Amino acid sequence: MSLIIIGTVAFDAIETPFGKTDKIVGGAATYASLAASYFYNKVKIVGVVGDDFLQKDIDTFTNHGIDTEGLQIKAGEKSFFWSGKYHNDMNSRDTLATELNVLADFDPIIPESYQDCEYLMLGNLTPQIQQTVINRLSNRPKLIVLDTMNFWMDVAMDDLLKTISMVDVLTINDAEARQLSGEYALVKAAKKILTMGPKYLIIKKGEHGALLFHENQIFSAPALPLAEVFDPTGAGDTFAGGFIGYLAKVGTINFNNMKNAIIYGSALASFCVEKFGNERILNLTEAEVAGRIQEFVNLSAFTIEA
Repeated sequence: MSLIIIGTVAFDAIETPFGKTDKIVGGAATYASLAASYFYNKVKIVGVVGDDFLQKDIDTFTNHGIDTEGLQIKAGEKSFFWSGKYHNDMNSRDTLATELNVLADFDPIIPESYQDCEYLMLGNLTPQIQQTVINRLSNRPKLIVLDTMNFWMDVAMDDLLKTISMVDVLTINDAEARQLSGEYALVKAAKKILTMGPKYLIIKKGEHGALLFHENQIFSAPALPLAEVFDPTGAGDTFAGGFIGYLAKVGTINFNNMKNAIIYGSALASFCVEKFGNERILNLTEAEVAGRIQEFVNLSAFTIEA
């Protein structure tokens, strides 16, 4: 059994108040698969790149034990490229360049060796591509997690609603939850979204943590206060990868394990923002990850004396 992660594999050029980078390996599938690999050893990636994506770039995945058979390499074409500049508050950014390149006509190919998929992470892509991946699997995975964004709500709402109806977990931010539901109060928004199909809903609130909804249950996860945030690029994808990687590791889907998975995902995301791109999450030790998770536990642990 395996965990398949589909999404963009790209080159990014990032500028923040702390500095800037040249082209570095990025993309939703990159961050998510790296994060998941810390908890689960059968991670497989589906994506597309150009022949400007070199062997050393592929080694970013293989060094973490990630199967890259599903990573298409298009000869004579360039990889997806994004460039952005973050403002001083690090919560807003300007997109300086977006070059779709190979992503413009991406047709996801699912290798035969990937048909043992038990866990599926649908990273941010067009809803139609996400549906295609689900339909090309011989058997429905045990758990399907979907990440999407407001852009698809603006331009492909009908397709997005169909995709949402096919998954088990939806992860979006608070603004997207309000847009999708038409409700401002997040509790009301969550109740409405859960009627669209998913069993679980995660609403990410950035520096204010995350909320998990399931039936009449709610869990509020804290965000770890950090002295400095160097680069928030990929933090949400890292969160999603850590989340599903933990669930694949424990193998049982229930509300309590979902709560734990949110903490594991949040811990990985807190590392991600400490350096540019994926640099910080490339070489974490077990002790570092365990220590960071304990910090989250300590952050909200308390006792009340009568």
